[in-house]
Amino acid sequence: MNYYISRNYKGLNSAGNKAKSDIEGIVERTCGFRNAGLPLSTYTNTVVHFAMNLAGVLKAPFCLRKGDVLLLQYPLKKYYAFVCNMAHLRGAKVVTLIHDLGSFRRKALTVEQEIKRLNHSDFVIAHNDKMKKWLLDNGCKAQLSSLGIFDYVSKSPLPKNEIFSSDKDGKKEYVVVYAGALAQRKNAFLYEWGDYISTYKVALYGSNFDVDNVKGKEHFIYNGFVKSDDFISSVKGHFGLVWDGASMESCTGNFGEYLKLNNPHKTSFYIRSGLPVIIWRQAALADFVESHGIGVCIDSLKDLDKLHERISMEDYQRMKDNVLRESKLLQEGHYASTAVKEVLDKMDKQ
Repeated sequence: MNYYISRNYKGLNSAGNKAKSDIEGIVERTCGFRNAGLPLSTYTNTVVHFAMNLAGVLKAPFCLRKGDVLLLQYPLKKYYAFVCNMAHLRGAKVVTLIHDLGSFRRKALTVEQEIKRLNHSDFVIAHNDKMKKWLLDNGCKAQLSSLGIFDYVSKSPLPKNEIFSSDKDGKKEYVVVYAGALAQRKNAFLYEWGDYISTYKVALYGSNFDVDNVKGKEHFIYNGFVKSDDFISSVKGHFGLVWDGASMESCTGNFGEYLKLNNPHKTSFYIRSGLPVIIWRQAALADFVESHGIGVCIDSLKDLDKLHERISMEDYQRMKDNVLRESKLLQEGHYASTAVKEVLDKMDKQ
């Protein structure tokens, strides 16, 4: 029998919680997994949150028998090694699907500590081949595979197909969408960007945008916070931007280094919304975007002012068609189910 452990998620609006709850539903629906923990819940009280998760973790090992498989979504914080050890004592195998590496984003662990934790697992599903290589190079002894990209499950219908329009001089006009954290301390590049825009508009979705301190505010369309399902059904734009940090020139600092390894859930969100993606060329997902023909890779945000010269109407429509195909796959849970089934198949052959 195959199992996962559901959690209390304190709500499902954040990207991390949305991704984990999606995985639970996908593996149950497509791979026959059962929940060994408590039912999924969304209590926001910190004490209740802790108690529910602890109870689920303590319950789960008693469901396991020899030959079973337990899928864990990482990080599981202080419970991870305990659950792996208990599963092995019961004769089960552990498959870990990585969502976040604490040694990068939060610096909560050293690389050595993180690898030591992950080595409790029998199989590890990394985000992509670059993360897989990083794990291998840093001493991960578990068998490794790649997810490809995170799925994004939503029943929302897609908005009307957007195409490039032309201004009175016949020049193509387009809108770049950016959804996420808009505060200056998180994404300072937003506040410098306006000085480098002349051929397009930027549609912003999110909270805490300081309109008074942005340069070239006439180039921005601020939509405020919009719930994810509403965004998918109503977003107006031509591209979704994946970019982090302070610099216009590249994705710098810890966020930039992490983009070289991880799959931002935002990328899946844009694709599920029918938006071709603009992504930093050094990002790990740039390979996926290029190989699937679903967007454009850039070195600098300054490149965007000439994007209309690089992309014809036909090029854009081709990207759009490819994105709509991928959007359907993300909705179906294609990538998670494929990755998990491949691991189960390898286990059966061992």
